[in-house]
Amino acid sequence: MLLIDELLAEHRLIERVSEAFLAYAAGPAGDARAGDTAAFLRFFRGYANRFHHAREEDTLFAALRERGGLPADRGPLAVLVADHRRMEALLGEIEALPAGAAGAPHPAGFRTLAASYVHALWHHIDAEDSVLFPECEPRLRRNGVAELPSRSMDADERAAKAEGESLVLKYPPAGPRDGDPMRGDGCIMCPAYGVTCRGLELEWWNEWEWDEFEDRMGGD
Repeated sequence: MLLIDELLAEHRLIERVSEAFLAYAAGPAGDARAGDTAAFLRFFRGYANRFHHAREEDTLFAALRERGGLPADRGPLAVLVADHRRMEALLGEIEALPAGAAGAPHPAGFRTLAASYVHALWHHIDAEDSVLFPECEPRLRRNGVAELPSRSMDADERAAKAEGESLVLKYPPAGPRDGDPMRGDGCIMCPAYGVTCRGLELEWWNEWEWDEFEDRMGGD
């Protein structure tokens, strides 16, 4: 599906900008440049939230609820929507920190909040890439949905994307850092697994889907 392909491609840019954000946050005090925190926030708010996350919720998640018969109040969809809200709140906390002048140190708490936001974003992306997107396309097709609508970016969203691409060049990632979370595929890598979600199979699969899984594993 075109929308899912677009969302996957957008994840790659969001990851690159998030890595640049960590490089910026971890840099020496003199590397804190006036306006760059605001530029990162414009990218995450304008591109990651307003463009990317909104299309997930308004189009993909809505189709899974209305056509795929999936619950909105529990399981993966509830977890992913809660992720969106939690990440928006973290951006609000970062935005509320006092602004610094060019060459001034980052304000107290900035690096911790930046890492919390980026690590939450990475877990969210991994859950969608490895669990949600592979599962939702065949489910939607079985329910008569062959394609989902998308939309183009508006002027503000395009500007946010361009700013993010510039920030990646300005603050190239420095590689793995101490404290980075372990990343990987599948429900068991999701922080919500066993806490607020029992996993894809127990939350979504019906009897015939379990039978189909057993046939695939035991047969051909």
